Amino acid sequence: MLNSCVLKRELCLKIESCLPKQDLKGQSVAILGLGKSGISAAKLALARGASVVALDQNETLRPLVNGVLNGKNGNLETILGCFDNELLQVADQIVVSPGIPLENYGLASLLQSGKRVISELDFAAQVLPKCTKVLAITGTNGKSTVVTFAGQILSHLNIETFVGGNLGLPLSEAALQSFESPSRKPFQVAVVEVSSYQLEIPSKNFVPSVAVILNLTPDHLERHKSMTNYATIKSRIFSHMTDRKIAILPSGNPYINDAIACHTNECNFAGIGTYPGLQVDLEEKIAYFKIPTIGLVSELRLGALTAIGTHNYYNAAIAALSVIGLDIGIDSEAIGSTIDKLRAPPHRMQIVHKDSRGVTWVDDSKATNVEATYAGLMGIKKQKSIVLLGGLAKVSEKQGCNGFEQLIEPLKYHRGVVTFGSSGTMIQDTLSSHGLSIPCLRANNLKDAVRLATNMAKTGDAIVLSPGCASFDEFKNFEHRGKFFQELALQKLG
Repeated sequence: MLNSCVLKRELCLKIESCLPKQDLKGQSVAILGLGKSGISAAKLALARGASVVALDQNETLRPLVNGVLNGKNGNLETILGCFDNELLQVADQIVVSPGIPLENYGLASLLQSGKRVISELDFAAQVLPKCTKVLAITGTNGKSTVVTFAGQILSHLNIETFVGGNLGLPLSEAALQSFESPSRKPFQVAVVEVSSYQLEIPSKNFVPSVAVILNLTPDHLERHKSMTNYATIKSRIFSHMTDRKIAILPSGNPYINDAIACHTNECNFAGIGTYPGLQVDLEEKIAYFKIPTIGLVSELRLGALTAIGTHNYYNAAIAALSVIGLDIGIDSEAIGSTIDKLRAPPHRMQIVHKDSRGVTWVDDSKATNVEATYAGLMGIKKQKSIVLLGGLAKVSEKQGCNGFEQLIEPLKYHRGVVTFGSSGTMIQDTLSSHGLSIPCLRANNLKDAVRLATNMAKTGDAIVLSPGCASFDEFKNFEHRGKFFQELALQKLG
């Protein structure tokens, strides 16, 4: 009888911990930046009972903001264009969108003075149901694919799962569900893609059960200034992780090894390419796992994976280890039944179609840095390809090189290269000066590059857009570039 009462009380407490509360009544919250993250945070703040001032200097956002945020809400004031920084001084909390550096609006000073300046991620985590386990994934490359694979594994195994963060829906949407649909069962797992921008402000509430740093190579250094700072910010994903929580990271990265030193006694570490952790036999297409918390050794057959590129065997294996590490009753045998159902997200080595000449068109527009392109090309060594490189090259920390010389090795397996965009000439010169052994042509823009590639391709070849550059010289973002490439692939070019 006593045990029955105890269990009932524990169940009631667990249910109560998952119910939403208007915890911000009487408080003011400033939302800084009204992109996807900011709008979701504003909606969540209103649901939590706060008075909200929503701020963005971009006046062209008015139709979007008015359409999503109810301007008639008495607790909401929206200001687009110039605003008085005093609005930030008087707010009880300031929620900062990831696109806004701390150098702007005196945010760094406000944070140092003790003002409650937090990220959208941390703001959402304040009220994310305690019964929702968080799987958080960061890294320079591969985040979206691993997040997508993990979400698909969980969904195929009938686990109520939220997938979002930097990819898709902001985490505030997961928290908001508890307010908008309180009768709905809370998410059992939230799989969250996390960018370095989202980790720039140290968190207090975002505490994953499993967190992953996939890799770390030069990127976003115009904002983070150095690889040391970049690694320190990425490693904040492990902050506050203790007990049986699992941190997964790449082996042998000196920046990460230094950055995680302050976390080593707090959680259980697993390695990518070492034990405890995972290793992948690419020949046999088998992943081997050793789980740090329980020492369990298991294996997962990956041969049924349809995603193109051998690097995706690693992506699937990391997703699998992360899901097992959540300790929700899923093992490698159960995950094995989902491998053939995994699909990579758009613009990540995505097969667009095979044309009438037998040429396969592949969209890897998400490869916005050299390391991502390198991984993609190494994954298709057995497929002769014409590779499209170009756009706006990112800054390398190393002086005297731009990074594209790294592509000499994987490119030797392919038919040819076409460079394009504002950095096209620089890329062509770099490849030529470092002894590129295959033809390399230069085009002004992506459309011209596709024309040249079409003429170069032979039956059975692939035309692969894997730019190694940002897209902003010609396109809004990598998605816009990828969609344009797909349109070109599906039409007859004159």
